[in-house]
Amino acid sequence: MTTPEGPAAVRPATAADVPAVRAVTDAAYRPYIDRIGVVPAPMEADHAADVAAGFVFVTGDPVVGLLVLVPRPYEGRLLLQSVAVHPDAAGQGVGRRLLAFAETHARALGLIEIQLYTNALMRENQKIYPRLGYEVVERRQDGPYDRVHYRKRLADPGNG
Repeated sequence: MTTPEGPAAVRPATAADVPAVRAVTDAAYRPYIDRIGVVPAPMEADHAADVAAGFVFVTGDPVVGLLVLVPRPYEGRLLLQSVAVHPDAAGQGVGRRLLAFAETHARALGLIEIQLYTNALMRENQKIYPRLGYEVVERRQDGPYDRVHYRKRLADPGNG
């Protein structure tokens, strides 16, 4: 997992990364299909459009992890739409580094909160996020998805 910028570097994805973004997303989310009974939303995302919009950040060479971060400045929030780590890189701290990057990115944009959601049946995630300072906001049905919504308040850039 080494890149020219160093082993833990996270960088904006480019059009050349789209196949890797798709492959890592599919590998990370495929195991959940049987459990949740539907294809996880990140697997159906328009990865090329998300990369072109500047929402996707990757790590590794080859890519082993990624984030889809959608700024919502009018709300003061960053939506962490997806975090995916290739199963071959599991347990190496990739996800934790990606989530730390999300916080740094949000602060750099002057945002004071990160929001994310996970499927209620992705129990592993529900153990991770609270340990990293995320709190449950609500659980709701979004179409075919039963989602648990989280937020993490960051220090106010003007006061913190």
